[in-house]
Amino acid sequence: MAPPRFSIVTPVYDPPIDVLKECIESVLAQDFDSWELILVDDFSPNAAVPTVIAQYAQQDARIQLIERDTNGHIVAASNDGVAAATGEFIALLDHDDLLVPEALSRVAGAIDRHDDVDYVYTDEDKVGEDGATYGAFRKPDWSPERLRGQMYTSHLSVLRTSLVREVGGFREGFDGSQDHDLVLRVTERARRVVHVPEVLYHWRAVEGSTAVDIEAKPYAEAAGIRAVQEHLDRLGIDATAGPGAEPGRYVVQRRLDPAVTVSVVIPTMGQSSLVRGRRRVLVVEAVRSLLERTDHEAVEVVVVHDTPTPSAVLDELREVAGDRLVLVPFDRPFNFSEKINVGVCHASGDRVVFLNDDVEAISQGWLEQLVAPLDEPDVGLTGAKLYFSDQTVQHAGHAYYNAGYHHPFKFWTRDEVGPFGELVVSREVTGVTAACAAMRRETFFAIGGFSEALPGNFNDVDLCYKVQAAGLRTLYVATSELYHYESRTREARVQEWERLAVVARWGVAAEDRFTPSEVAMPNLRRVQELPDELFEPIV
Repeated sequence: MAPPRFSIVTPVYDPPIDVLKECIESVLAQDFDSWELILVDDFSPNAAVPTVIAQYAQQDARIQLIERDTNGHIVAASNDGVAAATGEFIALLDHDDLLVPEALSRVAGAIDRHDDVDYVYTDEDKVGEDGATYGAFRKPDWSPERLRGQMYTSHLSVLRTSLVREVGGFREGFDGSQDHDLVLRVTERARRVVHVPEVLYHWRAVEGSTAVDIEAKPYAEAAGIRAVQEHLDRLGIDATAGPGAEPGRYVVQRRLDPAVTVSVVIPTMGQSSLVRGRRRVLVVEAVRSLLERTDHEAVEVVVVHDTPTPSAVLDELREVAGDRLVLVPFDRPFNFSEKINVGVCHASGDRVVFLNDDVEAISQGWLEQLVAPLDEPDVGLTGAKLYFSDQTVQHAGHAYYNAGYHHPFKFWTRDEVGPFGELVVSREVTGVTAACAAMRRETFFAIGGFSEALPGNFNDVDLCYKVQAAGLRTLYVATSELYHYESRTREARVQEWERLAVVARWGVAAEDRFTPSEVAMPNLRRVQELPDELFEPIV
């Protein structure tokens, strides 16, 4: 008889009997037959647990009971299941959770479309004690940066058996984050990772579970940080992993090589504005803050200024930036794209940062965190987290869907983590705003820079699509934080032809790959309090 397609590995330790039965029944209800269910009883104190499993095994030969004679905890029990697996793929199922009937058939279909798939994950939700489901987690497509900050793939995870064994299976000492550690090691070598955007797994929310309380397993935090750190070390990423805004979220603080030169390109006409009741020259304060809040020495500031810019403003810039300043006069009609392109041509840095003149850096090391991910050769563009002056979110990555271009999570407050940690975890996104973004110099020229046919709006959207077309990743960097003052108050002058020009060139998917529309929502409580004129499109 041919081996099964899937080996479902389920470590078992003293679950309620009715819950265990529901778990097993959910596997028996699959509309895909080529599976085996390996239940490893980790010396449960309730003798009824192995008895019930044995009864199911007698009724269906695809079910196997392994009884441990000592309690080895979840890593040891899971490895016993991996060792016994005969399937091409291992599917991980907890002893109290449920698969939907079409779970395995949907995963099999995804695998059949590509012969090099090594890891598949699906969307999930939670199921309460009353059997009702809630809290659907609509996950992004493969996002390696997000996996470093959060075990987002979680349930259902299906991994090629040979690769699981090649990397050594589950590792002792990572209890509570053993799945995260395993998936990090598998995806480092995986040829292809596939996301099935359907809820195929119900995670049971019971007392003591992280489905109910993210702080239920504090030991998992230390194990998760160690798993991420070892992953970074294996990949040669010069960074330190640490705790994030809440349990289960991690921060990766990268170190930027001091030898890397960075050019910050700022277009301006030297205007001033009221900020928190005080009038300030925007570009001067932008430059002052960006230099004060970076420790990186090899930084030049390229200011592309319209000829009407007051000479006093240029003098102030010379005083603030000294010999780091490069002034580039611009005497043509306003064209944001052209001004940035001209600035980059005058820049000498290995990395270029595009920066609006109406921003203020907040986080110390904002530049290092923004630029350092570009050391990874497949990262083409990075963008920062921007706030309005009232501490609400203006930008946390773009989302492109339904023939529109959107700022997800707009008006969430600075202290909110967002749905499923979106605001506090660095992650892949479809696009970022050019109000603060960074690229390698060679990438900028390879993709042709900004399109000067889009002088005012959507030029950054077009740039992001070009990065994607080059096969490169775009990252939202949650640890690079700035204020963006004027975007809330300037008049939106968007012409329909601008949007249509981008749509004609690139099209727009029904759903964003990384931020599904039902997740990409503004803070509705805040929206109800705001006047309509504050709802500007991406510009």
